[in-house]
Amino acid sequence: MNIRKLLFATKFDEMNLEALKSLLDLKLAGLEEILLTHIIPRDEVAFVAYGGYLKDEAERLRVEAGIRFEDWRDDLARAGVKVKVVIEVGDPVPQIMKLAEAERVDLIACGGTRRTGIERIFAGSHTLELMRRTRKIPIFVTKHMVICDTEGECIKRLNEHPFQRPLFAADWSLPSEHALQFIIAFKHAVRKVDLVHVEEVKISKDQGASEWQRIEAESRNRLDRLCEILRQAGIESEPHLAAGDKVSEILRLSDELNSTMTILGTTAKDRIQAFFQGSLSQEVAQASELPTLLIP
Repeated sequence: MNIRKLLFATKFDEMNLEALKSLLDLKLAGLEEILLTHIIPRDEVAFVAYGGYLKDEAERLRVEAGIRFEDWRDDLARAGVKVKVVIEVGDPVPQIMKLAEAERVDLIACGGTRRTGIERIFAGSHTLELMRRTRKIPIFVTKHMVICDTEGECIKRLNEHPFQRPLFAADWSLPSEHALQFIIAFKHAVRKVDLVHVEEVKISKDQGASEWQRIEAESRNRLDRLCEILRQAGIESEPHLAAGDKVSEILRLSDELNSTMTILGTTAKDRIQAFFQGSLSQEVAQASELPTLLIP
């Protein structure tokens, strides 16, 4: 598996260029080309009163986006990466998915939104919609500015190398196996992987303490096998078994382990559930202050 082509979708939010630069570590995984993509929402150039289309306004927004992309193109060219610029008017999420499939990209990167003050970072609405719709292409939610709560003090730091120490939340699913292969694909950008599995403890008449001990032993064995696969690929890794609420434990461990990003597999069940109440991957992407890589 190689990561040769990346689609970077942007609304030109804060720190987008820095977030883009942080993805250049993927050159170590074979990255050759980046599609700089900006979709102008149709409702921003629609003349609602008569159902018309503001062509002059659309052209103005195209020109502005093109000027901004010129600087980005220069930075990427100096880094030795080919660039293609796409600026279109339409519904952002369907347009991005259509373009990604037509261009056969290996990864879609889109930005998270940082709220004001000391609130946590959340994924934007378009990003959430992409997470729900993707069937084959991994989604990378970029969050270049990390907010750390250190001894009661809010400290901002730049996450310039998100692939250095990923936390991989494994759940034994097929997408989780795909995620493992994806990690191996960018192994030259990785220093260490923390392999995490979270079990929800349920003690009942049908599942007593002895059953939980069996599940714990099986989970530890599975984590050890995954670590061995990574070791054979030349990647240092460490297993971590946790118990409790999955989102809370993943966030806690990512903080304690000084992770630079979080990686999760996303199943079809996750995507269906996300439409109604939110999936694990969506909740982590929303709540985490770290970039999140979602692998279908």
